[in-house]
Amino acid sequence: MRNVYPIITNNPLKSKSDLALAVKQLCDPLKPFFSENGAFLDLGNTFSRCNEKTAMMEAFARPLWGLAPLLAGGGDWDNWDVYLKGIRSGTDPENDEYWGDIGDCDQKMVELATIALTLLIAPDKSWERLSQKEKENLASWIGQTNKRETVDTNWLFFRVLVNIALLKVGVEWDVDMLEHDLNRLDEFYLSSGWYKDGDTEQMDYYIPFAFHFYSLIYAKVMENDDLERSKIFKERATLFAKDFIYWFAENGSALAFGRSLTYRFAQSCFWGGLAFAGVEALPFGVIKGLLLRNLRWWFNQYIFTPDGLLTIGYAYPNLIMAEGYNAPGSPYWAMKSFLPLALSEDHPFWKAEELPMPLLKRKSVQKEARMILCREFTGKNVFAFTSGQHAAFEPAHCAAKYGKFVYSNTFGFSVSKGNYGLEQGAYDNNLALAEKDNLYRTRRRCEEFTIEENVIYSLWKPWNDVEICSWIIPGLPWHVRIHKITTNRELDIAEGGFAIPNELNRVPYKDNQVIYSQGAAAALLNWGCAGIKCLLGDLKGEIIHTEPNTNLVHPLTIIPTLTGAIGKGINWIASAVFVKTEALDSIKAYEKPPILEIHDNIIIIIDGENGKKLIELKME
Repeated sequence: MRNVYPIITNNPLKSKSDLALAVKQLCDPLKPFFSENGAFLDLGNTFSRCNEKTAMMEAFARPLWGLAPLLAGGGDWDNWDVYLKGIRSGTDPENDEYWGDIGDCDQKMVELATIALTLLIAPDKSWERLSQKEKENLASWIGQTNKRETVDTNWLFFRVLVNIALLKVGVEWDVDMLEHDLNRLDEFYLSSGWYKDGDTEQMDYYIPFAFHFYSLIYAKVMENDDLERSKIFKERATLFAKDFIYWFAENGSALAFGRSLTYRFAQSCFWGGLAFAGVEALPFGVIKGLLLRNLRWWFNQYIFTPDGLLTIGYAYPNLIMAEGYNAPGSPYWAMKSFLPLALSEDHPFWKAEELPMPLLKRKSVQKEARMILCREFTGKNVFAFTSGQHAAFEPAHCAAKYGKFVYSNTFGFSVSKGNYGLEQGAYDNNLALAEKDNLYRTRRRCEEFTIEENVIYSLWKPWNDVEICSWIIPGLPWHVRIHKITTNRELDIAEGGFAIPNELNRVPYKDNQVIYSQGAAAALLNWGCAGIKCLLGDLKGEIIHTEPNTNLVHPLTIIPTLTGAIGKGINWIASAVFVKTEALDSIKAYEKPPILEIHDNIIIIIDGENGKKLIELKME
């Protein structure tokens, strides 16, 4: 039976004391799982790429993202002495629970960041409670990172935090390495507040919950030591906030997109980072609302075990969507959102009245993120239409996490459970193609792309001799997709719409709520609607009943889909995709899709509601 862990669900999450209580409510269930000397947390039997010892060290370290701010802001936790014991044990080479030497590109490098934060903001509760020998052990252990190779991405920030922590506690640190790392991180900056995460093409949640989060910590603790760089970090975060707010809906949920989504409410840690650094990129009441609403939304999802441990997954436990680096303790990265607890009660952030989402434009073109975001007029739902990104290191389900045509906070997105057929593939918001063998390929990496005010274009190749030009015309409740497919192969094709839950609150849909025909398919349900209509090509409508647990938000879904076959040569297809996050007042709302006309080899798309021309496209 699914569980929402009512102990924390009933927390109103409105004040500093509420958030302090939430940290304890999240950490109290960990108590039975500490090792004898405190250095390890054994939270489960699933594995990640790192060895089990390092995974248990990770589980020990990650709750510090919340505990360190709690202590820094005047709070306490009755198990803190066990943490101190664990730090002493884990950094002592003579102890049975020594964490081990740090190697090149070692997962332990990631976890150094929480220890560094603890030394930076709560030295009286950590560093100053160690003996001289224990201090030497700790400094020596975390200082190993300066002698090792690290991953050339946001990982460089872990070494930055270690060096400024060593600086602040008054022991040996590496000034040259600090400068080198900061300069290299600066090379990843794009514009408008956006970075890229290394020499790759993905611009995802690692920008807010890594690049900006760590740089805001740096900006705060180093503002008197490095005024110029601190100023730059704050300015970039201010620019980024203007875009990132569009990723959030009125109810606190945020766009499901990219990798590492098991970190869940880390989605909102950027807003806490702004508060910590004193950056009023938006009014503090707005920032406060963005953070608190996101926490409330997450604490009402099925993300806990019955005894209160965070699970791997997104809106429910789900190992299918997980990354290879997700160990049982990995989800506690989400504790980063509690950073504002380090601020005093009289800080403007805590004194500010929580404000609702400000009035935002219905559409936000974010070229650095390679997407156009659209909002329903109520602000409850967010949709990101994308040109496709590509994570060069190929995380699990890379194409699903970065290459779909549109992503949503409400409908999430789906990952494949198997590689055979449309049910296992769960190809929502995708064009899937198979060489008559039921083994489908989708957009994975784009050869070219452009983003304009009203259209997104991409060129991609599922095979070397198959070239697809895709045009996405964003809009709500309808958007249009046009594909020019040049192929030397005979192919089966499937154009998927949104994945919609086929039951909600244990109420299944009724057969008369699902309709399909030669050129259309739709699920017009009591809790939302998804549909797709063929505008060009010979395609039939189907309802695909996907394998369970493929969608990140809803465990069981159906996908309205158009299917067909194309021959060798040049093929044009087009579809209109419908989505609505509530029941229709009238079927008429679904009966006015965009209209496609062809005149002299020019495709014209016309809004079916008001007759306005949306786009012209030459068929060449």
